[in-house]
Order: sequence, then structure tokens, then C-alpha cells
Amino acid sequence: MKLKQAITGALVAISLSLSGIASAADVVIGVPNWPSVAATANILKVVIEDNLGLEVELQNGTNPIVFEAMDSGAMHAHPEVWMPNQQNLHDTFVKKKGTVAMNPNGVPAFQGMCVPKAMATKHGITSIDDLTNPDIAALFDSDGDGRGEIWIGAPGWASTNVEKIRAKSYGYDQTFELTESDETLAYANLDNAIKAGKPWVGFCYTPHYVFVLHDMQVLEEPPFDASKWKVVQPTDDPAWLSVSKAGTAWDTAYLHLHYAKSLEKKHPEVAKLFRNMKLSTDEVSEMTYALVIDKKDPGAYAKDWVSKHEDQVLGWMTN
Repeated sequence: MKLKQAITGALVAISLSLSGIASAADVVIGVPNWPSVAATANILKVVIEDNLGLEVELQNGTNPIVFEAMDSGAMHAHPEVWMPNQQNLHDTFVKKKGTVAMNPNGVPAFQGMCVPKAMATKHGITSIDDLTNPDIAALFDSDGDGRGEIWIGAPGWASTNVEKIRAKSYGYDQTFELTESDETLAYANLDNAIKAGKPWVGFCYTPHYVFVLHDMQVLEEPPFDASKWKVVQPTDDPAWLSVSKAGTAWDTAYLHLHYAKSLEKKHPEVAKLFRNMKLSTDEVSEMTYALVIDKKDPGAYAKDWVSKHEDQVLGWMTN
């Protein structure tokens, strides 16, 4: 493998000596509950194990748990931190405590609310303000309780809390039931709704495969205005919802790998990899498509991806 040949003998020797004295995995990567982060975590695992001789363990965990673990040294990386969604965690562990570092190569991302294009056209749904219309909301009422259902994200996502704030700020928390569920289930429901010609409305984001599979209408919103955003997370204030506001569109988000600064001394070659990794929006979208739609095994997919992107990975390790 071209990448292996590029790694110096001295670097490999250091890595092997370090892994030989470890009683557990040398590097532990946190994996929250969405597809692209699983793909990225497995790619990093393959790169490290195949080229640095270190053992890597993947551990599931929510965003706060992964950050706390990076702070203590129990975990060493979060492959895909959404900013500004996780701004509170970033501020605590990167800016204040200084125990976590951020890879500067963010992947641009969009977040908003979507309706299948055919339904949006049929009923004239174009704006997020339309969700405050009881007649529009009634179209999405599947259980007859007088309120529509809108998917705002998965439990544990910071964006899910923000969507509660946005629903309150725009006022559609009065016309809709804000539902939370695993992303895979939510988008399966979307697929079924489109096939059956039934309504669906919910959170959508890029990079993501859903925009490849379906023609979606992104609901219009006023442009992002920082003066109209005050987002407080439950971890910071028990009264977070009442003191928060977010009455405009999301700002452009960026996905950044974060890693424990302790790696810079313990495994500097891994820290370099984490610091230099760079992916594009299209690459991340392709990863989610491969794992969710093509149902590829994350480990097998990662090995194939690394094999096909040797020069790119080499740049992560040597720049």
C-alpha cells in the first residue's frame, strides 16, 4: 500500500513500542448516533491501525459524554462535531479548559426544515411561517389530536434542542407536536410518506443522502441574525428553553473533528492525523448514502474508502 510505504520506519517503530505496553486500546474514538460520524470514525480506525500499529476502539456515546471523556482521557476523538450546535461543549473544553483541540478543516453544512416538494407545491407550503397556520398543520395530523406532527431530530442531538427553541420562537410549537426519534426511523417514515402520497415535515440537513433520494422543499426563513439567536443548552441552564430564542434561519454550520490534546504527547502521529484530516461535503454525503441506502458495513466500507483515497490520507498524515 502506497500510504504504508510513505510512513517512515522510525515512526512505525515508535508507534509499535507504545502500543505494545498498552493494556487496552491505544486510541478510543467516540461515535454518536448518526451515519456520517460512524463512517468517519471507521475510516480513522483503519488508517491508524493499518499504518501506525496502534489499536483503536470505537465507543458509542452522546456528544456531552464524548467531550467529558476526551477531557478525562478516556476517549481521544469526536470525528464530527457540529458547530455552532455544540458551541457550549467547544467553549467549555477547547476554550476554557484547554483539554480538547479542534481540527480547523470544517465541512460546510446546512440545517433547516423540509417538506417533500410535491406536497409543498400541492398545498402552497413555502415558508416556515406556514407551519403556524392551523389549516396547514392539520395536513400533518396523523393521530387526530388536532395538531400536526413534525420531526425535530434525534434524542441527544444538540440541534434537537435548538429546534425546540426555534419552534417556540416561530410559534409552531402551538400547532405541531414536536417529535423526536432515531434518524433512520424518521427518514424511513419520510420515504414511506412520499411513496404513499402522505404528508411529512421535519428537520433536514446537509451533508446527507436524503437530498439525493428525494426532491425536498427547504422552507424559507429570514436570514440568520445573530442578534435574534440566544441558544442555551439544558446542560447549561435548567430554564434553557424559556431563556432561549432563535427566530431566524440557522447560520452556516461546519463539521469539525475534535480530539484530546493529551494525544499530542502520548501519540503525536495520531494527533497530526486528527489535526490534518479534511473531507468535503460531497464525500460526507456519499458516506451516509453508502451506509444507510447501500447498507454497507461501516468497517468494510472504511477499508475500501481508505484503499481508494491513499494520496488523500497520506496528506493527512504527513502535512
